[in-house]
Amino acid sequence: MNVTRRAVLRGAGLSMAGIAGLAPTRAAFAAGDATVRVGMVLPVTGPGADAGRFALGGAKLALDAVNKAGGVLGKPLELVTEDDQTTNPGAVLAFSKLASQPDIVAFLGSIRSTQNHAMAPDILKAAKPVCFGGTDPTLTHLGNPWLFRFRPNDTYSARVIADYGIGTLGKKKWAVVHSTDAFGTSGAKALTEALGKAGATVALDQGYANQSQDFTPVVLAIRQAGVEVIGSYFTFENDLGIFARQLRQLGVAVPWVGSPSITNVTALKLAGPALYGTFGVADYAEDASDASRAFSKLYRDAYKLEPDNQSSWTFDAVTVLARAINAAGKTEPGAIREALLAVKGVPGAEGTYSFDGNGDGLHGYNVVRNDKGKMSFAKRVDFQD
Repeated sequence: MNVTRRAVLRGAGLSMAGIAGLAPTRAAFAAGDATVRVGMVLPVTGPGADAGRFALGGAKLALDAVNKAGGVLGKPLELVTEDDQTTNPGAVLAFSKLASQPDIVAFLGSIRSTQNHAMAPDILKAAKPVCFGGTDPTLTHLGNPWLFRFRPNDTYSARVIADYGIGTLGKKKWAVVHSTDAFGTSGAKALTEALGKAGATVALDQGYANQSQDFTPVVLAIRQAGVEVIGSYFTFENDLGIFARQLRQLGVAVPWVGSPSITNVTALKLAGPALYGTFGVADYAEDASDASRAFSKLYRDAYKLEPDNQSSWTFDAVTVLARAINAAGKTEPGAIREALLAVKGVPGAEGTYSFDGNGDGLHGYNVVRNDKGKMSFAKRVDFQD
């Protein structure tokens, strides 16, 4: 099956556009069985399509594992997808289509904070749990009880970027480069606050518009500011790739510590050697834990590709959501919500999940280094607050 505008996934045997390798296996249930249905908003078209294929790949692996283990409440788990077209209006339309189907019991939202913000009013109206990957801290403080984050938020990423850049690299004069959307501005704000508390100086705060084709003015501003290190929050990997290449072409060689997009497979492919020697905070790092190593092997064996956080969070979201529905013993939204809030100490590819009252499941990041295209694990930093 090719993933185009809408797809229904149930059990094994999926063939995804652009991702090959998973051999069909026997489904655990008969074709006519009733299912427990979960909706998923993801980019199939637009600049995020490559990331969408990774996201779908991770969700599919978890779906297979859940169904092979007996499904949810004794029924097969089914995933229904809609294309968000990598836009906010597209995300709202995709979620609306899924939410109009009353038998869908929960949802997977976007990895992009700006799209989750756009969908948030409709999520509140739908009144069903939504597992999402956007890292803007404000998303779980909107007064919306249905949002559950499956990646650590940028309150933590900023603290880790600042800690590593100052404490390990010894750099105190910073350029903060960020997109001007919700993700980028909130990340930059958090990083500026973390740097200030640590006694560092932000010599340049430089925003840019998503889907920029030329970062020359940004690079020249960095060079003119005479900074010692760059901290960044890039929303789209293609923007990051262009920036990285132009940064090196114009001779800027200061250390760079980026948000998780700097570690994604798509960014590594687009930027190539321009990212060698950079550092990143990564919610997913293969060598961070036994669970992350197990996921990496599963993904690599299935698709013959390196996984990244686009695929790890969806793998965890489907896995933990299925666990919560089974624990709830029913598909009533409030019961699923309470079961998700009760998840404590559950290991996943992204880390160990313990949900707080706001719906945040993870509370720390890994630090990794780009060693000639290979992300090498440096350390894990978790916070208690």
